[in-house]
Amino acid sequence: MSKRSGSADLPLHGGRVPPWLSERMAKLGALIAEAVIHHYGRDEFLRRMSHPFWFQSFGAVMGMDWHSSGITTSVLGAMKRGLRPMSEELGLFVCGGRGAQSRRTPQELIDVGTRTGIDGTALANISRLVAKIDSAAVQDGFDLYLHGFIVASDGRWVVVQQGMNQDRRQARRYHWLSEGLESFLDSPHRAIEGRVQRNIINLADRQAEKSRHDQLHLLSTLGPDRIVREAYAATAVAAPSPSQLDQPELPHLIMPSHHDVREGDVNMKRLYANLAAAADRGPADYQELLLTPGVGARTVKALAMVAEVVHGAPYRFSDPARFSLAHGGKDRHPFPVPLKVYDETIRVLRSAVSKGKLGREEELAALRRLDVQARNLEQQATGPRLKDITAEETRMSAQLGGRSVFGWERE
Repeated sequence: MSKRSGSADLPLHGGRVPPWLSERMAKLGALIAEAVIHHYGRDEFLRRMSHPFWFQSFGAVMGMDWHSSGITTSVLGAMKRGLRPMSEELGLFVCGGRGAQSRRTPQELIDVGTRTGIDGTALANISRLVAKIDSAAVQDGFDLYLHGFIVASDGRWVVVQQGMNQDRRQARRYHWLSEGLESFLDSPHRAIEGRVQRNIINLADRQAEKSRHDQLHLLSTLGPDRIVREAYAATAVAAPSPSQLDQPELPHLIMPSHHDVREGDVNMKRLYANLAAAADRGPADYQELLLTPGVGARTVKALAMVAEVVHGAPYRFSDPARFSLAHGGKDRHPFPVPLKVYDETIRVLRSAVSKGKLGREEELAALRRLDVQARNLEQQATGPRLKDITAEETRMSAQLGGRSVFGWERE
Protein backbone atom coordinates (compact mmCIF):
# COMPACT_ATOMS: atom_id res chain seq x y z
CA MET A 1 0.00 0.00 0.00
CA SER A 2 1.38 3.41 -0.93
CA LYS A 3 1.45 5.81 1.99
CA ARG A 4 2.69 9.29 2.68
CA SER A 5 6.42 9.11 3.27
CA GLY A 6 7.17 12.60 4.56
CA SER A 7 6.58 16.32 4.46
CA ALA A 8 8.61 19.52 4.15
CA ASP A 9 8.25 23.27 4.38
CA LEU A 10 8.81 24.97 1.02
CA PRO A 11 9.04 28.77 0.87
CA LEU A 12 7.07 30.09 -2.10
CA HIS A 13 9.41 31.84 -4.53
CA GLY A 14 8.75 33.52 -7.86
CA GLY A 15 11.02 34.21 -10.80
CA ARG A 16 12.25 32.12 -13.71
CA VAL A 17 15.24 29.88 -14.29
CA PRO A 18 17.61 31.62 -16.74
CA PRO A 19 18.24 29.80 -20.05
CA TRP A 20 21.94 29.25 -19.34
CA LEU A 21 20.97 27.17 -16.28
CA SER A 22 17.78 25.52 -17.54
CA GLU A 23 19.65 24.08 -20.54
CA ARG A 24 22.30 22.57 -18.29
CA MET A 25 19.71 21.27 -15.82
CA ALA A 26 17.98 19.41 -18.66
CA LYS A 27 21.26 17.78 -19.71
CA LEU A 28 22.47 16.87 -16.21
CA GLY A 29 19.03 15.72 -15.04
CA ALA A 30 18.62 13.40 -18.01
CA LEU A 31 22.12 11.95 -17.50
CA ILE A 32 21.45 11.29 -13.81
CA ALA A 33 18.17 9.61 -14.77
CA GLU A 34 20.01 7.46 -17.31
CA ALA A 35 22.64 6.50 -14.71
CA VAL A 36 20.00 5.53 -12.12
CA ILE A 37 18.10 3.48 -14.71
CA HIS A 38 21.34 1.84 -15.92
CA HIS A 39 22.31 0.73 -12.42
CA TYR A 40 18.96 0.13 -10.73
CA GLY A 41 16.21 0.07 -13.36
CA ARG A 42 13.35 2.29 -14.43
CA ASP A 43 11.09 1.38 -11.50
CA GLU A 44 13.75 2.59 -9.08
CA PHE A 45 13.95 5.93 -10.86
CA LEU A 46 10.19 6.33 -10.45
CA ARG A 47 10.56 5.49 -6.74
CA ARG A 48 13.28 8.14 -6.41
CA MET A 49 11.09 10.78 -8.05
CA SER A 50 8.32 9.93 -5.58
CA HIS A 51 10.66 10.43 -2.60
CA PRO A 52 10.47 14.07 -1.40
CA PHE A 53 13.96 14.15 0.14
CA TRP A 54 15.65 12.73 -2.96
CA PHE A 55 13.62 15.01 -5.23
CA GLN A 56 14.78 18.11 -3.35
CA SER A 57 18.42 16.96 -3.39
CA PHE A 58 18.14 16.18 -7.11
CA GLY A 59 17.12 19.78 -7.78
CA ALA A 60 19.84 21.18 -5.50
CA VAL A 61 22.66 19.26 -7.21
CA MET A 62 21.50 20.78 -10.52
CA GLY A 63 22.05 24.36 -9.27
CA MET A 64 18.46 25.29 -8.46
CA ASP A 65 17.54 27.22 -5.27
CA TRP A 66 18.12 24.50 -2.71
CA HIS A 67 15.18 25.24 -0.40
CA SER A 68 12.42 26.80 -2.46
CA SER A 69 9.22 25.72 -4.14
CA GLY A 70 10.83 26.53 -7.49
CA ILE A 71 12.71 23.23 -7.42
CA THR A 72 9.47 21.40 -8.26
CA THR A 73 8.77 23.41 -11.40
CA SER A 74 12.40 23.48 -12.57
CA VAL A 75 13.10 19.78 -11.99
CA LEU A 76 9.96 18.64 -13.81
CA GLY A 77 10.62 21.09 -16.64
CA ALA A 78 14.25 19.96 -16.93
CA MET A 79 13.23 16.31 -17.00
CA LYS A 80 10.56 16.95 -19.63
CA ARG A 81 13.06 18.70 -21.92
CA GLY A 82 16.02 16.44 -21.16
CA LEU A 83 14.25 13.10 -21.51
CA ARG A 84 12.16 13.97 -24.57
CA PRO A 85 14.84 12.93 -27.15
CA MET A 86 15.37 9.59 -25.40
CA SER A 87 11.82 8.81 -24.24
CA GLU A 88 11.41 5.92 -26.67
CA GLU A 89 14.80 4.45 -25.73
CA LEU A 90 14.22 4.68 -21.96
CA GLY A 91 10.49 4.03 -22.13
CA LEU A 92 9.90 7.06 -19.91
CA PHE A 93 7.64 10.02 -20.71
CA VAL A 94 7.21 13.28 -18.78
CA CYS A 95 3.84 15.01 -19.18
CA GLY A 96 2.23 18.09 -17.71
CA GLY A 97 3.84 21.01 -15.95
CA ARG A 98 2.75 24.35 -14.60
CA GLY A 99 -0.42 26.30 -15.37
CA ALA A 100 -1.63 25.72 -18.92
CA GLN A 101 0.79 22.80 -19.33
CA SER A 102 -0.87 20.97 -16.45
CA ARG A 103 -4.24 21.17 -18.21
CA ARG A 104 -2.72 19.50 -21.28
CA THR A 105 -1.60 16.46 -19.25
CA PRO A 106 -4.58 14.18 -20.11
CA GLN A 107 -4.10 14.69 -23.86
CA GLU A 108 -0.35 14.16 -23.56
CA LEU A 109 -1.00 10.87 -21.76
CA ILE A 110 -3.44 9.78 -24.46
CA ASP A 111 -0.73 10.55 -27.03
CA VAL A 112 1.79 8.47 -25.04
CA GLY A 113 -0.72 5.62 -25.03
CA THR A 114 -1.01 5.81 -28.81
CA ARG A 115 2.78 5.58 -29.16
CA THR A 116 3.36 2.80 -26.63
CA GLY A 117 0.19 0.72 -26.61
CA ILE A 118 -0.67 1.37 -22.96
CA ASP A 119 -4.13 2.65 -22.02
CA GLY A 120 -3.65 6.40 -22.36
CA THR A 121 -7.31 7.14 -21.66
CA ALA A 122 -7.09 5.34 -18.31
CA LEU A 123 -3.94 7.31 -17.48
CA ALA A 124 -5.71 10.55 -18.41
CA ASN A 125 -8.51 9.67 -15.99
CA ILE A 126 -5.94 8.94 -13.27
CA SER A 127 -4.36 12.32 -13.92
CA ARG A 128 -7.68 14.10 -13.49
CA LEU A 129 -8.56 12.07 -10.39
CA VAL A 130 -5.21 12.65 -8.68
CA ALA A 131 -5.48 16.38 -9.30
CA LYS A 132 -9.05 16.41 -8.01
CA ILE A 133 -8.13 14.52 -4.83
CA ASP A 134 -5.34 16.94 -3.92
CA SER A 135 -7.45 19.98 -4.75
CA ALA A 136 -10.81 18.90 -3.29
CA ALA A 137 -10.49 15.76 -1.12
CA VAL A 138 -7.40 17.14 0.66
CA GLN A 139 -8.51 20.52 2.01
CA ASP A 140 -5.32 21.97 3.45
CA GLY A 141 -5.40 25.58 2.26
CA PHE A 142 -3.19 25.08 -0.81
CA ASP A 143 -4.38 25.66 -4.38
CA LEU A 144 -2.85 23.40 -7.03
CA TYR A 145 -0.95 25.10 -9.82
CA LEU A 146 1.44 22.40 -11.02
CA HIS A 147 0.83 18.80 -12.11
CA GLY A 148 3.59 16.56 -13.46
CA PHE A 149 2.93 12.99 -14.60
CA ILE A 150 5.86 10.68 -15.41
CA VAL A 151 4.81 7.40 -16.99
CA ALA A 152 6.80 4.36 -18.14
CA SER A 153 6.04 2.35 -21.25
CA ASP A 154 4.71 -0.48 -19.06
CA GLY A 155 2.09 1.81 -17.51
CA ARG A 156 3.76 2.47 -14.15
CA TRP A 157 3.80 6.11 -13.12
CA VAL A 158 4.67 8.79 -10.59
CA VAL A 159 2.84 12.08 -10.08
CA VAL A 160 4.39 15.18 -8.53
CA GLN A 161 2.09 18.16 -8.06
CA GLN A 162 2.25 21.32 -6.01
CA GLY A 163 -0.11 23.80 -4.41
CA MET A 164 0.45 27.28 -3.03
CA ASN A 165 -0.85 29.38 -0.17
CA GLN A 166 -0.30 32.97 -1.25
CA ASP A 167 -1.23 34.48 2.11
CA ARG A 168 1.43 32.53 3.96
CA ARG A 169 3.95 32.45 1.08
CA GLN A 170 4.23 28.68 1.39
CA ALA A 171 4.00 25.76 -1.02
CA ARG A 172 3.12 22.10 -0.56
CA ARG A 173 4.26 19.30 -2.83
CA TYR A 174 2.33 16.03 -3.20
CA HIS A 175 3.96 12.78 -4.37
CA TRP A 176 2.09 9.77 -5.80
CA LEU A 177 3.46 6.40 -6.95
CA SER A 178 1.51 3.72 -8.80
CA GLU A 179 3.54 0.88 -7.28
CA GLY A 180 1.44 -0.75 -4.57
CA LEU A 181 -1.46 1.65 -5.05
CA GLU A 182 -4.69 -0.21 -4.28
CA SER A 183 -7.16 2.63 -3.84
CA PHE A 184 -7.25 6.34 -4.66
CA LEU A 185 -9.33 6.95 -1.52
CA ASP A 186 -7.39 4.88 0.99
CA SER A 187 -4.25 6.85 1.99
CA PRO A 188 -2.81 6.87 -1.54
CA HIS A 189 -0.11 9.53 -1.23
CA ARG A 190 3.52 8.53 -1.40
CA ALA A 191 4.39 11.83 0.28
CA ILE A 192 3.12 15.31 0.95
CA GLU A 193 5.57 18.16 1.49
CA GLY A 194 4.69 21.44 3.10
CA ARG A 195 4.27 23.34 6.36
CA VAL A 196 1.28 22.36 8.50
CA GLN A 197 -0.81 25.54 8.37
CA ARG A 198 -3.97 24.43 10.17
CA ASN A 199 -6.16 21.37 10.73
CA ILE A 200 -6.30 19.46 7.44
CA ILE A 201 -9.40 17.77 6.07
CA ASN A 202 -8.08 14.76 4.14
CA LEU A 203 -10.98 12.81 2.67
CA ALA A 204 -8.51 10.64 0.74
CA ASP A 205 -7.25 9.05 3.96
CA ARG A 206 -8.36 5.54 4.88
CA GLN A 207 -9.61 6.92 8.21
CA ALA A 208 -12.10 9.07 6.28
CA GLU A 209 -13.94 6.11 4.71
CA LYS A 210 -16.87 6.45 7.12
CA SER A 211 -17.02 10.20 6.43
CA ARG A 212 -17.20 9.64 2.68
CA HIS A 213 -19.95 7.05 3.17
CA ASP A 214 -21.91 9.33 5.50
CA GLN A 215 -21.64 12.25 3.06
CA LEU A 216 -23.24 10.20 0.30
CA HIS A 217 -25.93 9.00 2.71
CA LEU A 218 -26.72 12.54 3.86
CA LEU A 219 -26.97 13.80 0.31
CA SER A 220 -29.42 11.05 -0.65
CA THR A 221 -31.61 11.24 2.48
CA LEU A 222 -31.58 14.87 3.69
CA GLY A 223 -31.22 16.88 0.50
CA PRO A 224 -29.18 20.08 0.03
CA ASP A 225 -31.42 22.44 2.09
CA ARG A 226 -31.52 20.21 5.15
CA ILE A 227 -27.76 19.67 4.95
CA VAL A 228 -27.15 23.43 5.00
CA ARG A 229 -29.33 23.83 8.14
CA GLU A 230 -27.60 20.93 9.91
CA ALA A 231 -24.16 22.26 9.00
CA TYR A 232 -25.03 25.69 10.40
CA ALA A 233 -26.17 24.14 13.67
CA ALA A 234 -23.01 22.08 13.92
CA THR A 235 -20.72 25.13 13.84
CA ALA A 236 -21.25 25.55 17.58
CA VAL A 237 -19.65 22.16 18.24
CA ALA A 238 -15.96 22.33 19.11
CA ALA A 239 -13.60 20.79 16.57
CA PRO A 240 -11.47 17.84 17.72
CA SER A 241 -7.89 18.57 18.73
CA PRO A 242 -5.04 17.28 16.52
CA SER A 243 -4.29 14.59 19.10
CA GLN A 244 -7.80 13.22 18.67
CA LEU A 245 -7.40 12.76 14.93
CA ASP A 246 -5.02 9.82 15.29
CA GLN A 247 -2.91 10.86 12.30
CA PRO A 248 0.34 8.89 11.88
CA GLU A 249 3.52 10.94 12.23
CA LEU A 250 5.65 11.35 9.12
CA PRO A 251 9.26 12.42 8.50
CA HIS A 252 9.23 16.19 8.23
CA LEU A 253 11.83 18.11 6.23
CA ILE A 254 11.83 21.78 7.24
CA MET A 255 13.02 24.02 4.42
CA PRO A 256 13.87 27.41 5.97
CA SER A 257 13.04 30.78 4.48
CA HIS A 258 16.65 32.04 4.48
CA HIS A 259 18.48 31.91 1.16
CA ASP A 260 22.01 31.39 2.46
CA VAL A 261 23.23 27.88 3.29
CA ARG A 262 24.16 27.57 6.96
CA GLU A 263 25.89 24.83 8.91
CA GLY A 264 22.57 23.89 10.50
CA ASP A 265 21.25 23.09 7.01
CA VAL A 266 24.06 20.66 6.19
CA ASN A 267 25.17 17.35 7.67
CA MET A 268 28.82 18.36 7.94
CA LYS A 269 30.12 14.80 8.41
CA ARG A 270 28.61 13.80 5.08
CA LEU A 271 29.94 16.94 3.40
CA TYR A 272 33.46 16.24 4.70
CA ALA A 273 33.07 12.65 3.49
CA ASN A 274 32.14 13.86 -0.01
CA LEU A 275 35.17 16.16 -0.13
CA ALA A 276 37.52 13.57 1.34
CA ALA A 277 36.33 10.91 -1.10
CA ALA A 278 36.99 13.28 -3.99
CA ALA A 279 40.49 14.00 -2.74
CA ASP A 280 41.22 10.33 -2.08
CA ARG A 281 39.69 8.67 -5.15
CA GLY A 282 40.35 11.38 -7.71
CA PRO A 283 44.04 10.65 -8.39
CA ALA A 284 43.58 6.88 -8.15
CA ASP A 285 40.80 6.88 -10.73
CA TYR A 286 42.28 9.52 -13.00
CA GLN A 287 43.00 7.19 -15.89
CA GLU A 288 39.49 5.71 -15.75
CA LEU A 289 37.39 8.77 -15.02
CA LEU A 290 39.16 12.02 -15.73
CA LEU A 291 40.25 11.56 -19.33
CA THR A 292 38.29 14.59 -20.52
CA PRO A 293 40.78 17.46 -21.01
CA GLY A 294 40.46 20.21 -18.43
CA VAL A 295 38.72 18.13 -15.76
CA GLY A 296 40.30 18.71 -12.38
CA ALA A 297 39.89 18.27 -8.66
CA ARG A 298 36.97 20.71 -8.35
CA THR A 299 34.93 18.68 -10.85
CA VAL A 300 35.61 15.52 -8.88
CA LYS A 301 34.06 17.19 -5.81
CA ALA A 302 30.91 17.88 -7.81
CA LEU A 303 30.93 14.34 -9.19
CA ALA A 304 31.11 12.93 -5.66
CA MET A 305 27.76 14.53 -4.90
CA VAL A 306 26.27 13.54 -8.26
CA ALA A 307 27.40 9.98 -7.50
CA GLU A 308 25.54 10.07 -4.20
CA VAL A 309 22.35 11.25 -5.93
CA VAL A 310 22.69 8.24 -8.25
CA HIS A 311 23.65 5.65 -5.64
CA GLY A 312 22.72 7.00 -2.20
CA ALA A 313 20.19 5.37 0.12
CA PRO A 314 17.08 7.41 1.05
CA TYR A 315 18.32 8.32 4.54
CA ARG A 316 21.24 10.25 3.02
CA PHE A 317 19.02 12.97 1.53
CA SER A 318 17.74 14.53 4.75
CA ASP A 319 19.96 17.61 4.14
CA PRO A 320 19.32 18.75 0.55
CA ALA A 321 21.38 21.91 1.18
CA ARG A 322 24.56 19.80 1.05
CA PHE A 323 23.99 19.00 -2.60
CA SER A 324 23.93 22.68 -3.49
CA LEU A 325 27.68 22.68 -2.87
CA ALA A 326 28.16 20.65 -6.06
CA HIS A 327 27.17 23.39 -8.50
CA GLY A 328 26.10 26.35 -6.35
CA GLY A 329 22.82 28.17 -6.95
CA LYS A 330 21.35 30.55 -9.48
CA ASP A 331 20.62 33.08 -6.70
CA ARG A 332 24.32 33.04 -5.64
CA HIS A 333 23.67 30.83 -2.60
CA PRO A 334 25.73 29.06 -1.41
CA PHE A 335 27.89 30.52 -4.24
CA PRO A 336 27.46 31.37 -7.94
CA VAL A 337 27.07 28.46 -10.35
CA PRO A 338 30.59 27.50 -11.58
CA LEU A 339 29.74 26.90 -15.23
CA LYS A 340 33.13 25.43 -16.11
CA VAL A 341 32.69 22.81 -13.39
CA TYR A 342 29.06 22.23 -14.37
CA ASP A 343 29.98 21.63 -18.01
CA GLU A 344 32.82 19.32 -17.03
CA THR A 345 30.43 17.33 -14.82
CA ILE A 346 28.06 16.94 -17.77
CA ARG A 347 30.89 15.87 -20.11
CA VAL A 348 32.28 13.29 -17.70
CA LEU A 349 28.86 11.87 -16.83
CA ARG A 350 27.82 11.77 -20.50
CA SER A 351 31.01 9.89 -21.37
CA ALA A 352 30.48 7.43 -18.50
CA VAL A 353 26.83 6.76 -19.38
CA SER A 354 27.56 6.41 -23.12
CA LYS A 355 30.34 3.91 -22.52
CA GLY A 356 28.22 2.08 -19.95
CA LYS A 357 25.56 1.46 -22.61
CA LEU A 358 28.25 -0.27 -24.67
CA GLY A 359 29.27 -2.48 -21.77
CA ARG A 360 32.33 -0.44 -20.83
CA GLU A 361 31.66 0.18 -17.15
CA GLU A 362 35.02 1.61 -16.04
CA GLU A 363 33.96 5.25 -15.75
CA LEU A 364 30.58 4.48 -14.19
CA ALA A 365 32.36 2.17 -11.74
CA ALA A 366 34.77 4.98 -10.82
CA LEU A 367 31.81 7.26 -10.05
CA ARG A 368 30.24 4.57 -7.92
CA ARG A 369 33.47 4.20 -5.93
CA LEU A 370 33.27 7.90 -5.07
CA ASP A 371 29.97 7.24 -3.31
CA VAL A 372 31.26 4.09 -1.58
CA GLN A 373 34.37 5.92 -0.41
CA ALA A 374 32.33 8.81 0.96
CA ARG A 375 30.29 6.46 3.14
CA ASN A 376 33.44 4.72 4.34
CA LEU A 377 35.01 8.05 5.35
CA GLU A 378 31.94 9.59 6.93
CA GLN A 379 32.82 8.92 10.56
CA GLN A 380 36.43 10.14 10.48
CA ALA A 381 36.51 12.86 7.83
CA THR A 382 36.95 16.45 9.06
CA GLY A 383 37.38 19.81 7.42
CA PRO A 384 36.91 23.58 7.60
CA ARG A 385 33.75 25.42 8.59
CA LEU A 386 31.02 25.67 6.00
CA LYS A 387 31.39 29.43 5.70
CA ASP A 388 35.09 28.97 4.90
CA ILE A 389 34.25 26.42 2.20
CA THR A 390 31.67 28.71 0.58
CA ALA A 391 33.95 31.75 0.93
CA GLU A 392 36.72 29.93 -0.96
CA GLU A 393 34.26 28.89 -3.68
CA THR A 394 33.11 32.50 -4.00
CA ARG A 395 36.70 33.72 -4.16
CA MET A 396 37.46 31.28 -6.99
CA SER A 397 34.13 31.87 -8.72
CA ALA A 398 35.36 34.09 -11.55
CA GLN A 399 38.04 31.55 -12.51
CA LEU A 400 35.42 28.78 -12.56
CA GLY A 401 32.99 30.67 -14.80
CA GLY A 402 30.77 31.74 -11.90
CA ARG A 403 27.36 33.04 -12.91
CA SER A 404 24.08 33.84 -11.19
CA VAL A 405 20.85 35.68 -11.98
CA PHE A 406 22.84 38.83 -11.11
CA GLY A 407 25.36 38.24 -13.89
CA TRP A 408 28.91 36.95 -14.33
CA GLU A 409 31.31 36.97 -11.40
CA ARG A 410 34.35 39.23 -11.70
CA GLU A 411 37.81 38.88 -10.26
